[in-house]
Amino acid sequence: MTATMDVPAMMSFDLSEDHQMVKDMVKKLADEEIAPRAAHYDETREFPWENCKKLAELGLMGVTVPEEYGGAGMDTLAYVTVIEELSRACASTGVVAAVQNSLATFPLLKFGTEELKKKYLPQLASGEKIGAYALTEPNAGSDAASLKTTCRLEGDHWVLDGQKNWITNSTAAEIYIVYATKDASLGHKGVCCFVVEKGWEGFTIGKHEETMGVRASGTCPLTFDGVKVPKENLVGEEGEGFKVAMATLDCGRIGIAAQAVGIAQRALDEALNYSNQREQFKRPISRFQLVQEMLVNMAVGVESARLMMQRAAVMRDRGRKFGKEASMAKLYASQVAVQNALDAIQIHGGYGYSKEYPVERLLRDAKITQIYEGTSEVQKLVIAKHLLA
Repeated sequence: MTATMDVPAMMSFDLSEDHQMVKDMVKKLADEEIAPRAAHYDETREFPWENCKKLAELGLMGVTVPEEYGGAGMDTLAYVTVIEELSRACASTGVVAAVQNSLATFPLLKFGTEELKKKYLPQLASGEKIGAYALTEPNAGSDAASLKTTCRLEGDHWVLDGQKNWITNSTAAEIYIVYATKDASLGHKGVCCFVVEKGWEGFTIGKHEETMGVRASGTCPLTFDGVKVPKENLVGEEGEGFKVAMATLDCGRIGIAAQAVGIAQRALDEALNYSNQREQFKRPISRFQLVQEMLVNMAVGVESARLMMQRAAVMRDRGRKFGKEASMAKLYASQVAVQNALDAIQIHGGYGYSKEYPVERLLRDAKITQIYEGTSEVQKLVIAKHLLA
């Protein structure tokens, strides 16, 4: 007995013609212009302005922002395709673009008033201004509901006081999505979300953090000392900030999964290239079975992580719940990125431990994907919550 069944569209593992065009365009840019500058940005910690200008020219600073607000109007799958290719070339540029395209724009798109959208989205989507996302604090990382930064309503404005830590893009950002609590005793129900602009009185940006990896991502602490925020700059309803933050992080995690896939792919590329050139015992080391085993495991990891990341993106595009899948993709892709970088170093031997080859940078860049936008441990808690619901 035979039967013909229609294959669901979600079972297609090929990018559409449009998505492939995006991939090819970004890959060309990444290979020709972004990758050659990666070591320089890593060494100097300069914000990758030149790369951002190129992305802006191609409409890639607002990939998913609707055209009516100055964006490219593409979907999540296009977005993660962009982030993967950028991160393969330069992880710092990858995360700068990821924050701009998700954490800085999504809260406005999903929860902002029409006035906020019209005011800020065109500036972000065009790349005219860089955005940042200020949630983490010195004592509030994984426990995002225990914020110490406070907000109080005084007439026609809110007043913010407190500190934020590890805020990506801060050396360049001019528009910040900031979270504060109106009453710490309310827990997550007291959190509010605001749009804050650089230069407002009482808002200061601290010293660029000396981080291990993604060193050009402009990561700084922030201080709010009586910062007055217009009442209309509240994003979402009063006390709805935690909901805004969690929804935003679900989207952001797909982007970090894409960053991790890009790093993992680069590690595999470097390992393949080096193992085919490096000879020991009168033959390329790629001919040795133990090296082949590492290469195979690296390749399987990349392909699996990419499929998980793309599935989460497609689920979001189809309006389906995707929180579990986003956390799974980030958890697994970040593990693959770190392991692939380690294996690439091992295959390079002593050269892998030096800055002569890029694989040591890949390991430093890969590690952060297991930490920001929710640590691997937090992802496991999120996944478990979904499984047990």
